[in-house]
Amino acid sequence: MDRTDADRADVDVDDLLKVILGLAIVWLLLEILGAVLEVTFVLLDALPTLIVLAIVVLIALRLTDRI
Repeated sequence: MDRTDADRADVDVDDLLKVILGLAIVWLLLEILGAVLEVTFVLLDALPTLIVLAIVVLIALRLTDRI
């Protein structure tokens, strides 16, 4: 089974477009995953500040008899 250069280069355009589309989808999914992880880490970094803010709001509401 000896393949010539014409046999190796015989790739359908639709197959090539499917490969490119698949790679683009994987790239977009990785970008979305990176953005979600970045937002998650920002929220985790801000968590102590949000807890303190919630405590201050609860104390203020308690002192003004709103609770």
